[in-house]
Amino acid sequence: MEISRRGFLKLTGASTLTAILGDLGFDLSSVQAQVKNLKIKSAQATPTICPYCSVGCGILAYAENGRLINTEGDPDHPINQGSLCSKGAAVYQVHDNEKRVKKPLYRAPGSDKWEEKDWDWVLNKIAENIKKTRDENFIAKETITDEKTGAKMEITVNRTEALANLGGAGLDNEECYLLQKLARGLGVVYLEHQARI
Repeated sequence: MEISRRGFLKLTGASTLTAILGDLGFDLSSVQAQVKNLKIKSAQATPTICPYCSVGCGILAYAENGRLINTEGDPDHPINQGSLCSKGAAVYQVHDNEKRVKKPLYRAPGSDKWEEKDWDWVLNKIAENIKKTRDENFIAKETITDEKTGAKMEITVNRTEALANLGGAGLDNEECYLLQKLARGLGVVYLEHQARI
């Protein structure tokens, strides 16, 4: 290993400064006293994952008396080690926001108003629409022409081109796997993921 004279002086100076500062010692009693006044001192911390992108940063969600009071980066998480991007740092606002929609809303075709519906009705409506669209646009067989002989052949394709599936980065691998299996079972050929777009 070759070190230039300038590099040697920099390394020596940094080592000396580190040794001097390490021996000074710092009085942390005032910082420890401030911890007692924190609003999260009696809250229960629950580790979770940020919902925004596929990085999977760790977040600590602090709850007290069944109510979320704070969120912050998890310093023990191997991915982000306590740091968060601007969206992750503001994840508390997803929960504590008066504009947050808490019940499913439905707008009938041709209507200009949204109506509150219960989850059972909404999930049944989604299933009905998917089945109706698939049944109306399902292609079981397709005729192709052999380029060499010009002979026509009928092949089984079992697909629909009227539906598409777009996965999101907020889903983990297992959820994406189940979602694509469902889509392929329905005959969906337009299968994509947000991370590729």
